[in-house]
Amino acid sequence: MEPPSALPRGGRVPWQDLLLAVSLLTLWNPPTTAQVTVEPVPPSATEGKDVLLQVHNLPGYTGRFNWFKGATIKENRHIVSYIVDTQKTILGPAHSGRETVYPNGSLLFQNITLKDTGVYVLEIINRAYDTAQVTGQVRIFQPLAQPTLHASNTTVTEDKDSVVLTCSTNNPGVSIGWLFNGQSLKLMERMTLSQDNSTLTIRPVRKEDAGNYQCQVSNPGDSRKSDPVRLAVSYEGSTTGILAGVLFGLALAAALGCLLLCTRTGRASGWCDLRELCCAASTPRQVPASSNKLQ
Repeated sequence: MEPPSALPRGGRVPWQDLLLAVSLLTLWNPPTTAQVTVEPVPPSATEGKDVLLQVHNLPGYTGRFNWFKGATIKENRHIVSYIVDTQKTILGPAHSGRETVYPNGSLLFQNITLKDTGVYVLEIINRAYDTAQVTGQVRIFQPLAQPTLHASNTTVTEDKDSVVLTCSTNNPGVSIGWLFNGQSLKLMERMTLSQDNSTLTIRPVRKEDAGNYQCQVSNPGDSRKSDPVRLAVSYEGSTTGILAGVLFGLALAAALGCLLLCTRTGRASGWCDLRELCCAASTPRQVPASSNKLQ
């Protein structure tokens, strides 16, 4: 028999073997439940859509997990359980028939409703029957109706008129934005918005304001745009200017025509009565009878 002071075979003392075993156990220990997170996908949704409470980093030594509706674990709030080893699903009293649980711990809601809004608890039980809890949240909103855009006037005069655009919606608690020619509207000094952004006033209107306007209502789960309203901007005195230009062109054409007529009649070197020539142009010229006799 070896003396007590002698070293065991291999040159290790018992406490060294114990330290090695603890080190190996630490290396093989899977991630802790503190690393587990629950992510709603999408973060916000509207009624009728599907939402997934996606679980990240579920521990590999999990034996069972349970889903509950609400901030605390209560049996009447139990939705569903999943036993990992047997791949067995157990439905709870709070299961509505629209929830599906996956082996990775994620929970799917189909055709979600406003009543599904709230906090959910995932209880994780490992094979040593230790438990941990992780929470997730679902946010559901009503689908939005299309807003209506009304303009006080769609044809205005530059630097003279103003226009008021009003966005109407039946959905409360929405945010309102404005679009110009399909892009986000850049507010100018001449533009003002009401406190709730539902009314846009342009005073005075400039030529660069001409185009298509839309308003957009949105909440965290949905957004809708109005039909476009086209704003036309005219220029004061533009019609009078065009008419004056046409009349001037006609008068100039008439003068040139009479001048050509003067030249053909041999009177271009003297004073030409345009009124006389223009009137006489329509009457055939008569040659005196004496002009036919030989001198």
